[in-house]
Amino acid sequence: MLKSFKLLFNCNLVLSRSCSGYVSRMRYLMRLKEDDEACREALKSGKFLLYHKLAPLLQKTNSGFYKPACLNTSDLEQILEKVGKDKHFVDESFLLGCTDKGEPKFSLELGDLDRSALEQECSGMFVDLRKAFFMITGPESALVAKGQALLRWHQTNGFCSATGQPTVRNQSGSFRVCRSSGVTYYPKMAPVVIVLVSDGSRCLLARQATFPPGMYSALSGFCDMGESVEEALHREVAEEVGLEVENLQYSGSQHWPFPQSSFMLACHATVNPNKTQVNVDTAELEDARWFTFEEITEALQKPPLNPKREPPAFWVPPSYAIANQLIQEWANQQQLSRK
Repeated sequence: MLKSFKLLFNCNLVLSRSCSGYVSRMRYLMRLKEDDEACREALKSGKFLLYHKLAPLLQKTNSGFYKPACLNTSDLEQILEKVGKDKHFVDESFLLGCTDKGEPKFSLELGDLDRSALEQECSGMFVDLRKAFFMITGPESALVAKGQALLRWHQTNGFCSATGQPTVRNQSGSFRVCRSSGVTYYPKMAPVVIVLVSDGSRCLLARQATFPPGMYSALSGFCDMGESVEEALHREVAEEVGLEVENLQYSGSQHWPFPQSSFMLACHATVNPNKTQVNVDTAELEDARWFTFEEITEALQKPPLNPKREPPAFWVPPSYAIANQLIQEWANQQQLSRK
């Protein structure tokens, strides 16, 4: 049975939002999405995340860590002029959201400009998003992932699927319209189920051939048209590893920018401990096997923080991924049951 959000989590979220002016920020954000003039005005005092061919710009901090570069309007306009671009190119930005203080944030693609010149002017470097995830914090990862996903969607939806005519964006980038047919297109995410299967004392992890060496993760797959989350989870587990799921429990969700823009729905599942023989679909997976609590605990304690170093023989997705959350939750539950 698929469980709903935890009530305690919802209560805390409502309280924190009320105290921080969440409602007023969300209404301001909606105004920027719908009102082109208001959005143009917000561009004058906005903060900008920059991308070069979808790679976000990162800057090194004084402490040696990295963070996404976040430029204000005047600094960005000066940089654009230095690299031979009109300062009004700022208007091509897409609205991402706003800070707790109500400052609007935008993403801007600079892929047609010289990369090295931009990096020099911005005192940073453009980093592939998968690599960048190892270098920045979780909340920052979510923001740069959203920025890339929005940029990618606009790049691939420039024409109407009904008429073949060009589509036109609104100022915020919250939708595109075909003026010929009047059809409006909104950014979309593809629903994906991700599930951690357990037999009570072990959990099942798998790897695809495209994964980094040694990395295993939870099972996942796209929902088919017309499927519920429950149906998709049962089907994916049966298809990929030949097991029948008995029980499901909802854990959480996450936007995931790969391969395009996915909406991950994460669950825990159990199988009959007497029916755990894995039959791997090699067309989908390279390997799948059961892991003990001790193996999982060691992997969680030693994440490969530096992508340049040789990874361990077995490791799990890093903390920004919802697969890591599922694995951590399972390990915590195992620890409690053992006590």
